Amino acid sequence: MNFHTRKWIKPEDLNPNGSLFGGSLLKWIDEEAAIYAMCQLEAPKVVTKLISEINFVSSGKLGDIVEMGMTASEFGRTSITLKCEVRNKITKKAILTIDRMVFVNVNDKGEPIPHGKTRMRKIDEKLENLG
Repeated sequence: MNFHTRKWIKPEDLNPNGSLFGGSLLKWIDEEAAIYAMCQLEAPKVVTKLISEINFVSSGKLGDIVEMGMTASEFGRTSITLKCEVRNKITKKAILTIDRMVFVNVNDKGEPIPHGKTRMRKIDEKLENLG
């Protein structure tokens, strides 16, 4: 699993119990996963099709640094399926896991289109192709 994006838990990210609000975390995950899918597919537009069961394993608290890990697990004709784990950067303790997040490559009209990819691309390959 590739862990790249990190977030610092701030007061505005907390729920009334003083722990990380699940909605804030899910927003971060959806954005990071979409960017990861776009990079893997080398496609400018993807949409979230499905997010499977979300398993909150532990909580984050004010001041914690969390990191989001993504990996591609399947490639469909127009879609990519990802796995996600969010963990505490310092302790490495899991905060959340998602087994399946499906993103679909779409055209300007929002219609699914083939992406032509069949394997996960390494970060170095992606950077070389962008520059």
